[in-house]
Amino acid sequence: MFDLPLLIQPSAYAQGVPPHFPSGDTDPNLPFALTLSRRAPADLMLGRAVPLVLAHFATLAEAMQGAIDHAEGIAPDAATQLLAILDRDERLVLAGAASGHAVAWCHPVSSAAEARGVVTEASQLRAQAGRAAAWGEPDLAKRLRHRADLLDGRLVDPLWRALAARALQVAA
Repeated sequence: MFDLPLLIQPSAYAQGVPPHFPSGDTDPNLPFALTLSRRAPADLMLGRAVPLVLAHFATLAEAMQGAIDHAEGIAPDAATQLLAILDRDERLVLAGAASGHAVAWCHPVSSAAEARGVVTEASQLRAQAGRAAAWGEPDLAKRLRHRADLLDGRLVDPLWRALAARALQVAA
């Protein structure tokens, strides 16, 4: 599970080069998977919208560090990438936006009522994005969809909400 304290180690690889995860990272039996969201239109049309698994980790702390290592390997001018940490049952444990050599973690909702509010707001943003696209505003539509995706990142599985919130407190 979550090992205290969360030690952030500096990365030793060159900027712009994707991180090399330890050789044991492909073991699907490890409980935490670091995934990358694939929402490009081509992926959606080809049925490949399932997240791409970047690596597997034994602890949540290691998965969070893996996300940070991945973010450090993203080029400064690259688009923001949505990362998610899933448990072995593919439940959302933690999500965040990786860019600028850092990860901005999405704080998990704390209750079912808050989750309903987040779902409603994300739905409204996606509807606004659809209207913006219809009005010939693709950049605005993209920003609105991205904001909705970040809100979805707050919808941590109820089993993991308290632990994810605590992990973010420790990491801060």
